[in-house]
Amino acid sequence: MINDEDKTLGMLSHLLGIFSGFMGPLIIFLVYNDKKGKDFIKENAKNALNFQLSMILYYISCLILMVALIFILIGFLFIPIIWALAIFALIVEIIGSIKASSGEIYKYPLAIPFIK
Repeated sequence: MINDEDKTLGMLSHLLGIFSGFMGPLIIFLVYNDKKGKDFIKENAKNALNFQLSMILYYISCLILMVALIFILIGFLFIPIIWALAIFALIVEIIGSIKASSGEIYKYPLAIPFIK
């Protein structure tokens, strides 16, 4: 049975990604990683952290391609992709927080499993 405190911390691990990037989910993951009976919090924080790290990788890839292709005058085409990634990230982080507040473990789409 998942109590309200665990649901709140699971939800917070997703919401903190909006405001702090990977730092919020990382702190929650590190605090609750070794605690018994806190698997719900740990799994949600791990999934949020993997997603945040994946988004950093996607943003950096787009920026590198944008700068590299600016000399061919098509680098500006990556600006809408970066905006689309940001909007996508915001939407799935909100969905993840809603799922966690209802007691579900949310797995993000497009997340690379850096932390197993």
